[in-house]
Amino acid sequence: MLDFSLVGYTQKGRKSWEVIGKSADIFSDIVRLTSVNANVYGEEENINLVGDKGAYDKTSGKMHLQDNVIITTQSGGRLITDSLDWDRASQRVTTTDVVNIEKQNLKAQAKGLEGQPNLKKVFLKDDVTVELQEEQGAGDAPLSSKEPTVITCDGPLEIDYEKEIAIFNTNVKVNQKEQGDMYADKMEAYFDFKNKKILRIKSMGNVKIVKGENTSYSEEAEYSAATKKMVLTGRPRLVIYSEEKLVDAPSGN
Repeated sequence: MLDFSLVGYTQKGRKSWEVIGKSADIFSDIVRLTSVNANVYGEEENINLVGDKGAYDKTSGKMHLQDNVIITTQSGGRLITDSLDWDRASQRVTTTDVVNIEKQNLKAQAKGLEGQPNLKKVFLKDDVTVELQEEQGAGDAPLSSKEPTVITCDGPLEIDYEKEIAIFNTNVKVNQKEQGDMYADKMEAYFDFKNKKILRIKSMGNVKIVKGENTSYSEEAEYSAATKKMVLTGRPRLVIYSEEKLVDAPSGN
């Protein structure tokens, strides 16, 4: 069968989703599709899912998309991966493959994902790399620079776009050319996505900050855009390198 489509409606008769395919095998509970194009019609925004191949389970309402899978949201979010499972009832998408996400001023890559198809809240599992590009001219931004801020961690990473927070876990490293490198067990980054700014960064557990030859150690560190200061807490220690020679320095008993 060519140009096959499936459509779902709400109890009030509003179209809530549709799945369109160029061809289908419909003689079982599993509908096989090629050139899949699916749409989810939400109250706040619409979502489009495409893939070269798909399998739709008529009993459970679950769909598996395979090869060149792309999610595009009406607000400009985009996810690319090799395969994806979409649970229509719970409105969850999952994959164990490498994913690339672009939304607002944040780009993320990781292996494995769970989240909402509108990408407002996603859980990236392993080998996470995030690139943040702040809008130039944001004078109160803590890491405002032409160079992007790159954050890596073993994972997981949880991004909540509505609460404007990203939580990085395990072997977190922040690299920013002008600010140096920061290492921690866990990090919380707070954003103003509308104005493309990082507002605050809180690092916790075995925090180390390296800038040039100087290094600081602490249990926690917090950078605030309001004060433009880094506050170290929990037995902070500074190691400062100086090229000046200690000549005629006084000595004590």
